[in-house]
Amino acid sequence: MRRWNGWGQEETHYPLPDIALRFLQNALGQGSQIPDANIDEILAIIPTSRLWDAPWITTDPETRLRHARGQSLPDWIALRSGRVGIFPDGVAYPNSDEDIQEILEFASESEIEIIPYGGGTSVVGHINPLSETKPTLTVNLSRMNQLHDLDTSSQLATLGAGICGPDLEESLNQRGYTLGHFPQSFELSTLGGWIATRSSGQQSYYYGRIEDLFAGGHVETPLGPLHLHPHPASAAGPDLRQVILGSEGRLGILTRATVRVRPLPQIEQFFGVFFRSWESGMEALRQVAQADIPLSMMRLSDPDETETTLLLSGREHLIDWADRGLKLFGYDPGRCLLIFGVTGDPKVVSQARSRAQSIFRSHAGLPAISLIGEMWRKSRFLSPYLRNTLWELGYVIDTLETAVPWQSVQKLHKEITSSLRKVSSEMEHRIHVFAHLSHVYRDGASIYVTFIFPRDPDPEELLHQWQVLKSSASEVILKGHGTISHQHGVGCDHAPFLPTEKGSVGMATLAALCKKLDPEGILNPGKLLMDSSDIPGRGR
Repeated sequence: MRRWNGWGQEETHYPLPDIALRFLQNALGQGSQIPDANIDEILAIIPTSRLWDAPWITTDPETRLRHARGQSLPDWIALRSGRVGIFPDGVAYPNSDEDIQEILEFASESEIEIIPYGGGTSVVGHINPLSETKPTLTVNLSRMNQLHDLDTSSQLATLGAGICGPDLEESLNQRGYTLGHFPQSFELSTLGGWIATRSSGQQSYYYGRIEDLFAGGHVETPLGPLHLHPHPASAAGPDLRQVILGSEGRLGILTRATVRVRPLPQIEQFFGVFFRSWESGMEALRQVAQADIPLSMMRLSDPDETETTLLLSGREHLIDWADRGLKLFGYDPGRCLLIFGVTGDPKVVSQARSRAQSIFRSHAGLPAISLIGEMWRKSRFLSPYLRNTLWELGYVIDTLETAVPWQSVQKLHKEITSSLRKVSSEMEHRIHVFAHLSHVYRDGASIYVTFIFPRDPDPEELLHQWQVLKSSASEVILKGHGTISHQHGVGCDHAPFLPTEKGSVGMATLAALCKKLDPEGILNPGKLLMDSSDIPGRGR
């Protein structure tokens, strides 16, 4: 059973090692372990649905609760405190394009707002109902989850947009193929959600981001169906796939997608390398990327994340080796850990690893014991469960991310992390901040920042603390000409910052697209564009 107020399945846990708990308590103080709201208490206050009966709608209170919020920190605060706010009035489970056409017609005739729903893993408010004046219907696409076609000669697969990551990979793996798209939310997120938010998988360096994999598909809009044929290339005007990518349910409901797949790799391995400094590690990554060496992943942790990663391993002998063994070779506390992956056939893998390691060595990169790469592989989708553990111990964890050209990476990394520490200090709160480069490109890299701080007993105060931290970091990102989101999308939380990035002409273009394809504004209003005067404050 999936948790209703946290991440993932109820039976899965990520225990915090004692050494990591002691570190957090020393750095942040003792956490406040406050009881959470009981699900029965929340179910008792859910208002009566404003929708009338229809064969494909359920107004069951628990179903509505489970679709009311996503996985952002404001969502967690709302669910754990019992102050959920607005609930969808019902949830629809379509089985076909025809069902969705009927739902859109029903919404138009009845002045109902529609929220497309994939895996509910959004961390920026994509799936939250916002309107208190109009009924909201959440459209859960989980039944549209089949593999419709696999064209092995073209290496194209067509699947229902509601298929989740593990089921997608299983359906392809059984036939000898893979999509290779592995975001950290892989366990729960869906193909349609990846496309709607321009997702990036952990091995996008090899397989490509979702915009590289999305070849075509089918979208149901209030104006009628939009079919995107999977042309290998086209000069027939602007590419409408790019309009749907990142559209966050504002332009239509994606029902199926055709994606570019590959044969399963013969080899996939992950390794660790220590660098003496953040600067030397970054320079090594830049040179590898610009040499077009076909690794599948490079993830460089800054010194604070490197220490945190070792602590979370819970392997005190490994930490002792890092502290004593590395220092013998001059790798002091400024050391940084790189995890890199190799994927493909034996010859390509061997050559890529050899070329990359040559560059790493030229920057004093020291190979780590093989256990480190294997530890990362095993925990790559388990890490989100740490959020549950930390909350129950009295701490909260959140992330933010951006991407900039190489010349700006070091400066912006320092400014973001310094801003979070400065603002936290001004609020007289402790915070633990760390970061890594999660994706690299020839021209730049993404910066992924994580911060942990004690959970305030007052939900409103905790939300306020988060808002101050988030706003401060977002303003630093925009001032440094970073994108407001490299992989999480816009939703509600980034919508106030989007005009600075897109400019007035860009925002007018997006608004015109929404108006054209959704004249009545029934599709996910308030997401991507702040266009509704009755949107309440985020998380209230």
